[in-house]
Amino acid sequence: MSDDVADPLKLIALDADDLAIVSAHLQDAVLKVADFVYLPAERRFALAARRFDWEGAQHGHRRRRLAALHFERVSSVRSSKLDPKATDQVLSLLAITFATTDDPAGIVTLNFSDGAAIQLQVECIEAQMKDLGPVWEAVATPEHPNGA
Repeated sequence: MSDDVADPLKLIALDADDLAIVSAHLQDAVLKVADFVYLPAERRFALAARRFDWEGAQHGHRRRRLAALHFERVSSVRSSKLDPKATDQVLSLLAITFATTDDPAGIVTLNFSDGAAIQLQVECIEAQMKDLGPVWEAVATPEHPNGA
């Protein structure tokens, strides 16, 4: 990693362990309701987020990067505590989890602050996260009570 800007990340998740790594890199990403979309005909759910660069923070850099995340083989999407019409509502992503329902199928849950969540019913885990380019200084480093 250079002192200026780290190489962009490109991660693929094909199982729960891979998804946990993607989740760690996207922890504290911020996005708006308008930044995600479900494309039922393509069985895809996608979002764009401004992720905090946790890897860079370990080297003294405090910055955010624009990143995209998409899931394939999505059969349905549900949300709670989200108003799809409130397109400017800002969300902070806390974690992405997976619960098996009928191996390898299951439910991917994107957990946001204030109890909001999006659940994706998936045939299997098939996701990709990719940094899109822009990098900027973050105003602050996200903090979590009790080190969570």
